Amino acid sequence: MRSLRDFGSGVGFFLQGVGWVARNGRWWLFGLIPAVIAFAVYVVALIALGTNALSLAEFLTPFADSWSWREAFRVTVALALFLGGLALAVLTFAALTLTIGEPFYEKLSAKADGVEEADGPPWWRTLPRSIKDSLVTLGYVLLFTVPLFFLGFIPVFGQTVVPVIGAAVSGFFLTVELSTLGMERRGMLRKDRFRLLRRNLPVSLGFGVVVFLLFMVPLVAVVAMPAAVAGAAMMVRDRLAP
Repeated sequence: MRSLRDFGSGVGFFLQGVGWVARNGRWWLFGLIPAVIAFAVYVVALIALGTNALSLAEFLTPFADSWSWREAFRVTVALALFLGGLALAVLTFAALTLTIGEPFYEKLSAKADGVEEADGPPWWRTLPRSIKDSLVTLGYVLLFTVPLFFLGFIPVFGQTVVPVIGAAVSGFFLTVELSTLGMERRGMLRKDRFRLLRRNLPVSLGFGVVVFLLFMVPLVAVVAMPAAVAGAAMMVRDRLAP
């Protein structure tokens, strides 16, 4: 029961972020700028993937040339490739948006946190470290999601259990990305951030899973990004590292 309450608390922090940006429309518009840029990048990439998915499936499955049902099999593979690309886009959307808009979201996060923006090196000096941290996180994401991708082809299990596990894994790593600003503001290194989020796993999952599900809807991802940053800042302040 406590875990369920903590999960609900994580969802509640995202809703608090929605409420905060609703009361601070200027900051919501401010936070939309990097999200729109990242969204445009992903739209172009996904259109290219969708256009070439069948050709890529044919390239990856030369062993199926002699199969009588090769066309149906390759259409399935092409669909899986596109859905995998879409899932990867959702998982990396927050990281790319935060990287593009670090000076924007640092200000927004600090405002939602209720603190003055901390003095420190300019954003372009911290950018390499931010990219490195995002790549490390992406490595962890792939470590989990690649096996889940192949498990998804198992009948019944792949259509029921795997999506639930995938949403939980994806949600956790979205929380990792979105909580970075608030935790870095408190001087926490990457390994400390991971440890803290694992220790508060139900809260982390509650926040991240709802964000992941919303980010699956393309335009909603853009609109919800500022709220997710604000909610993560309040979650770090009030629950994770008060």
